[in-house]
Order: sequence, then structure tokens, then C-alpha cells
Amino acid sequence: MSDDDTSPARGTDGADGEKQRARTDGGGGVALDPWGSATVADYRELFEEFGIEEFEAIIDEVPEPHYLMRRGVIFGHRDYDRVARALANDEPAAALSGFMPTGDPHIGHKLVFDELIYHQQQGADTYGLIADLEAHSARGLTWAEIDEHARDYLLSLLALGFDPEEGELYRQSTNRRLQDLAFELGSNARFAEFESIYGFDGGTSVSHMQSVVTQMADILYPQLDEPKPTVIPVGPDQDPHVRFSRDIARKTRYFKVTEAFASPEFDAAERVLVRRAHDKREAWAEDPETPRCEDAAAWLADAEVDSEFEAARAGAVEKLENAGMEPLRPRTRFLDRNADEEAFESLIEAVPGEKRVFDAHIDSFELDREEAEELAREVEVDNGGFGFHTPSSIYHRFMTGLTGGKMSSSIEASHISLLDEPEEGYDKVKSATTGGRETAEKQRELGGEADECPVYELYAYLLAGDDDDFAEEVYEECVGGERLCGGCKEQAATLLKEFLADHQEKRAEAEELLADLDIDLDIDASRRGIPGDEE
Repeated sequence: MSDDDTSPARGTDGADGEKQRARTDGGGGVALDPWGSATVADYRELFEEFGIEEFEAIIDEVPEPHYLMRRGVIFGHRDYDRVARALANDEPAAALSGFMPTGDPHIGHKLVFDELIYHQQQGADTYGLIADLEAHSARGLTWAEIDEHARDYLLSLLALGFDPEEGELYRQSTNRRLQDLAFELGSNARFAEFESIYGFDGGTSVSHMQSVVTQMADILYPQLDEPKPTVIPVGPDQDPHVRFSRDIARKTRYFKVTEAFASPEFDAAERVLVRRAHDKREAWAEDPETPRCEDAAAWLADAEVDSEFEAARAGAVEKLENAGMEPLRPRTRFLDRNADEEAFESLIEAVPGEKRVFDAHIDSFELDREEAEELAREVEVDNGGFGFHTPSSIYHRFMTGLTGGKMSSSIEASHISLLDEPEEGYDKVKSATTGGRETAEKQRELGGEADECPVYELYAYLLAGDDDDFAEEVYEECVGGERLCGGCKEQAATLLKEFLADHQEKRAEAEELLADLDIDLDIDASRRGIPGDEE
């Protein structure tokens, strides 16, 4: 997990066609590196490169959206609509994110703290974890250093409003259930995937690879007791972990549910063509009530298709021809992935109404896709499986450093630590770069560039809080030339100073709460003497 942002994959296409590429050849693409210092010049590229969806398209489905959602700071998602629906209907849902304790928590981390607390307040089961195994294996921190930073992250999370009685906080290294889950999930991960997703090679330590599997377990951990839609709030550099975890979740499932039209198994592109043939059956079928596969094949062989489906045409036509006089009839298919004989028999009994049973799949003619997914999950759980929902995710923009570039824990002047003295935070803001013009006269004439201003980001991401009118007022006054940088920075610096003073007072109050939690904050002593952990 990233020390600058949060993490709970660079690689090949996922099982559902998600683009897994994170390394590019310099042709203008985006590189996403969970352990690097990735920046994203154009967030829109992520929609095309990696299949991240625009958050704005679903915000109306979100109950009481957080101000980070309303202001576009949270800009993208994967399947978050599932979580939003669950929360809106008071159904089970979960949220989890993790923090790699490699330095002080800063206001960039506060974005994720706030996102977790928001989901907790909306009724989701909420989990915050300390990624100490990752910090040790990927960053080489000693356990003493990790202990110190872990305490700071937890205190800030509690001070901001996380309720430990309604959620769960844990460390990777001391959570046995998590480690057992990681061991099970590891059977579905291959070195070739680590190589293509993360660029691991013969020089990568086994501990580093193990920490990745542990992160997959982190992401799926909220579903151990009950499968439920789960969101992972992260920065876009952590998307490789999210995509890998979605693949792992699918690989553990007993059954895969797909749309089908006849006994052959069509791939995704072929199904598009076969669905089209079925929709057009009035034009080619001798009896549209019972269209035949071989007639569909003849029609599809000569039909006009988009170029992107041209390669799939031959496969679809061949499979339809092989099916001969079999009726072309839509149905929902349950494919056996990992089920044993008992679980498969249980599914046969559970599928209602008309169905056809084959050696490795079952076709239902009465269940729709959503009903079939839920039935498959119920049968799996009843027969000892996990029944995981593929995890969802939301993505927030990187905060710009006060000196420009990405905010980073390793560049002192670029970030504001949640542990900074209030006066120190004030001074950092006063010294920050801005999106202002060269002179006051030009600022009044042309307006400032609020979209390029780290100080305006402080208002939008933090200082305006839930007050959208205030955030908009600052923006409009800046771009309209009414607001000059000196006064704007003074106001921001004063507000930040007040925030830090209040936050640190609440951190002090959270000390007693943290002491009462069942979480080990001093594991250094028990691990002393382990080779490679000397200070």
C-alpha cells in the first residue's frame, strides 16, 4: 500500500475484460504503480486506459453523497452503484481501506479517513487496517518505526470520527483470520500474474509477494462472515490492487453466471453477435417462435457487423452451425468453476422451473441474471464457499503538493502533516505556490487559475468542510479576479491552523479510546531478533 495515499494491478486483461495494464510504452498512456509516486495528468485517460467509470454518472444514486463526491474530488469508481443501492435500501454493505505506516499521516490521507467515516455513518460495516506487513516487506521499515507510525494513523482516524465500536481496526501482522484467508487466496495467484501485474522478477522477495496476497485478503476480509457489496476507497495508483482482487474473488467462486442462447459456450464478443441474431429472428427464422441455430449461423455469416466484432464472427458462426437444429433460445447459465459434486447437485435442486443439466453447467429458462447470481451465491455459501462479491472501488484525485507536484510524505514542504504544530501548518500555507497571476492587476483583469492552485484545493478538499456554498464562493471570487492570493492564503492558513489545533486536541482525547482497543501497538518487542529487522 502506498505511503503517500492508500491501498487497500499492472497486468493482463481480467476475467471480466477489465484492462489490467499499468505500464505503458511512453505513448502518452498512464502508469499506475502502487509503490511509486504516480501522478495523473489527465484523469479522463483512466476511463479509457483501465475501464474506471465516471463517478458523476451515478452520484444521483448515492444517498447523502459526501462533499468529496459532490465536488468531483472522488472522480471515478468500479461498480460503486452496487454499494450505493445497498446503502439506500438499508442492506448489508462494507467499506475498507488501509494505510501503510511509513511516515506521518497528512491531509492527503484525511481524504480516505473521511471516506471511511462517511460510509460508516451511512450504515456500512467499516474496516481500517494498518498495512504493516507491506511496510516491512516493500519499504524495509523496522517494526519499531512501524509501531510509532501505526499509532499516529489510528489516533487521527479516531479523532476524525471513526467509531471503533461500530467498525473494526486491525494490523495485518496480528490478524490470524486475515492470514488464513491470504493463504487460501494464494492458491489462486500465480507468479506470472505478479510478474505481469507488478513487474516482479527473480529479485523480488517472497515477503513482498506475500504482502500482495495479504492485500487481496484485506480487500475481501469484510465478506468473510457474510458476502456483501464492499467498497475500497483509494487513490488511482492503487487500482492495480483492486483489479487483481476482483480477479481473485472471481477465481474463488464455485459458479460463474452468464447469458447463453444454446448449448455452446460463447465468449463475450460472440454473445453480442448471437444476441443480435436472436433479436433479428423475425427477418431470418422460418418460425420466429423456435428459431434454429443453423439458420442463425447462415444469417450471421452475411450480416453487417461492427469492425470490433469481426474477429468474433467466425467463432460464433461455427458454434451455431455445430448446434444445428437446436433452438436458439435465451437462458441463464451456471458454469461449474470450483464446485464439488455435492455443491453442484445442490445447485441443480435449487434452480427452479424449467432447466437443462449438463456435465459442467446448468441452463435455467426462468431465472434472470440477477436472480441467478444470488442463488449461486447462496448455494456456494451453504456448501462451504466464500461467495464473494467482486469488490467495488472509488477513486479520489491526488492532492497537489504545496510546492507543486503530488503531495508526498517524503517532501516536508509539500504536505501538511496531521501532526504539524498549528503555527507550522499556518506557515506552510503562507509559503505555498498558488494559481495566481504575476501581479494583482493581472489577477483582477484575468482572474486566478483556481483549478491549478494547491491553496484552492485546501478549501475544496478540507477547509470548506460540508459547506459547498463557501467552496464555490472562493472559486468564483478567484477566477473572477475579486480574490487576491495574499488574502486567500491568509484565510486558508488561519482556517488550517484552527483545524490542526482542533484535530490535535481530539487526538489527545482519542489516546484513552485507543488504549482500550484490542489492537497491539507494540509488536516490535516480540519480533526483535528476526534477521533483517535490526535498526
